[in-house]
Amino acid sequence: MATGLPIRVRFAPSPTGFLHIGSARTALFNWLFARHNGGTYILRIDDTDEQRSTEESMREIYDSLKWLGLDWDEGAVVGGPYGPYVQSERGEIYRKYVQKLLDSDDAYYCYCTPQELTEMREKARAEGRSTLYDGRHRNLTETERRKFEAEGRKPVVRIKVPDESIVAADVILGESVTPPANLQDEIILKSNGSPLYNFTTVIDDYEMKVSHVIRGGDHINNTAKQLVIYRALGVEPPQFAHVPLVFDGKGEKLSKRRHGELVSVGKYREDGYLPEAMINYLVRLGWSYDDKQEIFSIDELIEKFEVERIGKSNVVFDVKKLQWLNKHYIMERDLSARTDAVIPFLQRDGLLEANSSPVQREWLEKIVESVGDRMTTLADITTQTGYFFTDDFEYDPKAIKRWWKKGDPLGTLQGIRDVIEKLETFGLEEAEAAIWEYTDKNNVKRVQVMQPLRVALTGQSFGPGLFEIIVLLGKEKTLARLDQAISYMKAGI
Repeated sequence: MATGLPIRVRFAPSPTGFLHIGSARTALFNWLFARHNGGTYILRIDDTDEQRSTEESMREIYDSLKWLGLDWDEGAVVGGPYGPYVQSERGEIYRKYVQKLLDSDDAYYCYCTPQELTEMREKARAEGRSTLYDGRHRNLTETERRKFEAEGRKPVVRIKVPDESIVAADVILGESVTPPANLQDEIILKSNGSPLYNFTTVIDDYEMKVSHVIRGGDHINNTAKQLVIYRALGVEPPQFAHVPLVFDGKGEKLSKRRHGELVSVGKYREDGYLPEAMINYLVRLGWSYDDKQEIFSIDELIEKFEVERIGKSNVVFDVKKLQWLNKHYIMERDLSARTDAVIPFLQRDGLLEANSSPVQREWLEKIVESVGDRMTTLADITTQTGYFFTDDFEYDPKAIKRWWKKGDPLGTLQGIRDVIEKLETFGLEEAEAAIWEYTDKNNVKRVQVMQPLRVALTGQSFGPGLFEIIVLLGKEKTLARLDQAISYMKAGI
């Protein structure tokens, strides 16, 4: 796909909400293409939707891109030679090109009212004709223009569509041909002076010397409209590549409106996903290197990425695959790095203070080590280990029903309490040996001791090894929790 021209690509999100998973994938493809080819990656903010665009959304987009590691060489915040990079700051540039098209007779003022346009479409529909704009104001005389203006009509500006097919080349989808009958004189400037998306995109891509446009397949219908503008300006368009769309398991396109936070990059960050897992997952939504490799480092992706390897078919978002990758990347970190990664989540949930002593750090690392590969996300640390940090936890009703309602759990916990209290050396081996001695002496099945004891100490029926829990809690806290559980049982709650 690369040409002899300098490689310049752009990601141009609209700041109307959080960064969408599909948009993040588009950003990633552009970033990888630029890095693979030694090109320039530009971040442009397309905020022509004034009513929905917000500063908050803009900041969220910046933060999400930085979290993913998709640094940009030019654009919003960092600047560059072709700024400004926010469309709302480029009004003068757009007006210059509108006037150029008017002067060359490639665009014209249209004074049609909304009512007239509605009547035109209804009549065309009734007669079985195309409801596209029929160009009725293409060749107004000066007298007709003055008349409309005297009536107080505010004109839009429309681009003239040539009476010939528009041929669009696409690196992924191949060539497409749009006949004149499927095109109309599109509005490029609204009556209030605001330029429209297809016009601003063309002007910005041309002004910023964008060589390749890699974007979502939902923009495919805009390509012919934009090529009309490129032709009118007499400039070469960039190369286009439209990537497949992302759907859910039910065959519906992932959207903010329908799927909410399921498609928010920021939400996955909050939920404890790692950026490298998200990057690895997003790149595999449509792109593949071979039929075998699933996991790629960033360096490998930069080396191997080619747009031509992106498939044509739409893809399905599978959160379970993302979870699998996230667990892989969590476990790929060494114990110290894993501990560093979970600390913000423990602090966020009020389980850990901001500063910890070396002794507490050592204890914390042992807790993280005890969890092993049970964390799917970093936020799982709270569910898996919250009871280590607070005595304020509830007993799981299902665990109570299963393990505290059969046999003699009260007698068992009282017996185990006595065993633990008598331990002079409180280590893992000593605790394990003493408890197994108790089960053997009293002819009690080990599970009938282990599970009631686990529920008493953690409130749960799952988690790290029981003896690891006992040692990490310490003798004093273990006895206190046994006393609490015994009181709970005696009270018959």
